[in-house]
Amino acid sequence: MKIDVLTLFPEMFVPVQTSMLGRAEEKGILEITLTDIREFSNNKHRKTDDYPFGGGGGMVMMPDPIFGALEHIGAKGKKILYMSPRGKVLDQDKVMELAGLDELVILCGHYEGVDQRVLDYWEAEEVSIGDYVLTGGELPAMVLIDSVARLLPGVLGNEDSAMQESIYSGLLEYPQYTQPREYRGMQVPEVLLNGNHKLIEEWKFKQSLLITRERRPDLFEAFIRDRESFTKAEKKIIDEILQD
Repeated sequence: MKIDVLTLFPEMFVPVQTSMLGRAEEKGILEITLTDIREFSNNKHRKTDDYPFGGGGGMVMMPDPIFGALEHIGAKGKKILYMSPRGKVLDQDKVMELAGLDELVILCGHYEGVDQRVLDYWEAEEVSIGDYVLTGGELPAMVLIDSVARLLPGVLGNEDSAMQESIYSGLLEYPQYTQPREYRGMQVPEVLLNGNHKLIEEWKFKQSLLITRERRPDLFEAFIRDRESFTKAEKKIIDEILQD
């Protein structure tokens, strides 16, 4: 998968070119190309912003440098995302949709955003990572890249591990433990040590349910709504929790 990122601050993207994503690039699974929008400014000081028409606080990124950057990478006809607090909030369904693409273009705004004509002409889809405002689109772009790239075959190594994450099942993740079995008086739950895989899976399922009910009751209610899809053992666990 090729991801083109248009930004005023390409130096910020070191994190997505290291660790697992860096290894994915080395293997040719992922290609992240950074384009500095300032390189396409006709201003001798590489200025890319100006005051907004109609007044208002802050500055707005001008269309010409962004058009130049998009044309330089051949963005026409590609999926273009603009990281914006007014966009639809990114969720796992959207991440999975994007992971199925061969190419993706991400535009990072800054200041008070970009000239609306950029979004209209290039038919850019606005995407948010939450109901809050950041200083620019770089951090949201990195979140999006990481969430999409980890779904690509071969990125995580274990093809099943990406889809085993709790959020894919509709529940939050159960508690995890590793060595040592005892640490400062705290023990690993005995059920995880007895080798009975059926009991272990039931314990994980119950813990996920309990945590989800406590922290995300909306997810919990949505998950238990379709009772017919559960096994007899799962229904029993759900009933026990609902009776508490």
